[in-house]
Amino acid sequence: MIDLRSDTLTRPTEAMRAAMAQAEVGDDVYGEDPTVIALEERVADLFGHEAALFTPTGSMANVLAVGSLVAPGQEVLCEASAHIARAELGAHGAIGGITMRTWTHPRGRPDLAAVRAMFAPEMGPFFVRTAAISVENTHNFAGGAVLPLDELQELRSWATGVGAGVHLDGARIWNAHVATGVALAEYGAVASVLSVCLSKGLGAPVGSLMVGSRDAVDEARVRRKRMGGGMRQVGILAAAGLHALEHHVERLAEDHAHAGLLAEACGLDQEAVDTNIVVVERSDAAAFVAAAAEQGVRVATVGPTAVRMVTHLDVSRADAERAASVLASL
Repeated sequence: MIDLRSDTLTRPTEAMRAAMAQAEVGDDVYGEDPTVIALEERVADLFGHEAALFTPTGSMANVLAVGSLVAPGQEVLCEASAHIARAELGAHGAIGGITMRTWTHPRGRPDLAAVRAMFAPEMGPFFVRTAAISVENTHNFAGGAVLPLDELQELRSWATGVGAGVHLDGARIWNAHVATGVALAEYGAVASVLSVCLSKGLGAPVGSLMVGSRDAVDEARVRRKRMGGGMRQVGILAAAGLHALEHHVERLAEDHAHAGLLAEACGLDQEAVDTNIVVVERSDAAAFVAAAAEQGVRVATVGPTAVRMVTHLDVSRADAERAASVLASL
């Protein structure tokens, strides 16, 4: 069975397992796990920020990151299909006490005109104040779309001018970096705070990081513990992340090429597929998924008429070619 449901399905390689087995560990709640410290410092440096915090999941990293900018009773603006709005089970409202308003863009891009029109400054005890704008790069439900750097820079400049923060959901920022050649530090510069994930395209079994200022990360460390996210000898998992950063970033280009094969098989314009995610419209997505599974290819529904397929570390060129043949026949 070729499984294209998500790049979260990747399994650690033998080399990654060896790195995990050999990891030096300590108690991270006490701040004494050297491998976690090394990972946090490495990621903070890559994105040009002061500090980073290792978390078990991307959703937790996003809740902590957005919460560092938006107080209870305030709002964050984001695109309507953003992961923080659609796929985190309302955590930002349930845990952080914040609200959201959204704009819509077919490629998930930051529509600055819409953001300006929606933005609510402090207006006394009558209206919810906009504290931050969130963007997602690459944008999952827009088919792994890469957000243009110049649009992100323009958004950050405007937001700074009006006193709003910018949160970047960078779960797949590594894919954007490889697809465009834009340095990670340039992406880091457009955000007040960001999250990045190790357990998708990079192939680690667990882990994301919140990245930002030292003060924001210190506060988030307390809130992580309050949410039940304090971990002990977690260097075993951090070692997987360090190995992934060393060995699995540039190879993402292979996943992008494999996604191109799938897009071609489905009759899609190649320009509509930026990275490793392909979304196709079918009149009955569930029936299409079932038919593909019968022929040995797992894909996923992301809506009643939308089918998503994602290439990743465990999908070889031969796998992609066979899956493309099945998809073309359907």
